[in-house]
Amino acid sequence: MSDFFERSLIVHEQLRGKIGVMGKIPISNRDDLSLAYTPGVARPCEVIAKDQSKARELTIKHNSVAVVSDGSAVLGLGNIGPHAAIPVMEGKALLFKEFANIDAWPICLDTQHVDEIVTTVKQIAPVFGGINLEDFSAPRCFEIERRLQEIGIPVFHDDQHGTAIVLLAALINAAKVLDRDLTKLKVVINGAGAAGTAIARLLRCVGHSTEVCVSVNDVVVCDSKGAIHKDRSDLAEYKQELLRYTNRKDRVGTLQEMLVGADVFIGVSKGNLLTVDDVSKMAKDSIVLAMANPIPEIMPEDAKQGGAAVVGTGRSDFPNQINNVLAFPGIFRGALDACAPAISEEMKIAAAHALADATTDPTPDRVLPDPLDRSVAPQVADAVAKAASLS
Repeated sequence: MSDFFERSLIVHEQLRGKIGVMGKIPISNRDDLSLAYTPGVARPCEVIAKDQSKARELTIKHNSVAVVSDGSAVLGLGNIGPHAAIPVMEGKALLFKEFANIDAWPICLDTQHVDEIVTTVKQIAPVFGGINLEDFSAPRCFEIERRLQEIGIPVFHDDQHGTAIVLLAALINAAKVLDRDLTKLKVVINGAGAAGTAIARLLRCVGHSTEVCVSVNDVVVCDSKGAIHKDRSDLAEYKQELLRYTNRKDRVGTLQEMLVGADVFIGVSKGNLLTVDDVSKMAKDSIVLAMANPIPEIMPEDAKQGGAAVVGTGRSDFPNQINNVLAFPGIFRGALDACAPAISEEMKIAAAHALADATTDPTPDRVLPDPLDRSVAPQVADAVAKAASLS
């Protein structure tokens, strides 16, 4: 693990950035210059001035995404600020290009004020076909995304929805492998931030049509103080909102107590929280998806020793990596191709099922495609674009 850290630092020192800009028009003579810039460029400007929608046909807007962050919740690193977040956003932009041929730009904002972030994103939106929000802390991330939904282009907080979509795909296939009924699963989520909240909503079909979404039996969400239940007086508003659709029996207790008899554990919190004994008290042939990085809530070998039948993590050196790169490139590719003004709930469900279907003959050690499988993004994109046309 430490070897990757040092090698990555060396690569960043050598390259000074992982992405760059490449022109589509050669500039080798005055005629080229006149076409690409003045005087020729005046004509497309005039066309767009009369009809702003023409920007999608005549500029980079049709294939561009802004990867926007304030660096307040960088996975595994916390609130490191905008400058330190640049390498992550550059990496995200690189993945957009590699897997979906989308031109993406890292935009790291030197503010953590919600109003300023919303205003800034609205002001830069004209040049982009979509906005990928990244590494914003909860609960601010919920308000930021909500207030940007009406700007006419897809706005998607990947830490919430990308994670939830990949997780649902993994759970669909894990249930298939174990011959389990998804609707009867009892799920415990540890982590009530952006990812945990979005996963709970998706698994309980909150905001989704029951025609396209299948709800699990029940979800209990835990934070650092244990189960989120109605008698707790310390709950922030967004955690109180969770109680509308989770913990239907109002169970009270620690994470370990909630796991007794549970079918599924989903971890989006911090490492080394569970033991072999904790997993052994779950239902027979349980599903453990421990996604904390770089150290999962429980190591795979320990989860299996405790009786888990399917184990996934966020790491690439273990089977069943729950990796957002399986979702966000295809989701934005489909949304851009469909000229969608937003990413609907139906588009998210379509992405999850397309991702699950992209795993041919799933097994306990392979419930998702390999993150490097280049065939996945086009399949997800096609499903998303079709769902967009029906929205």
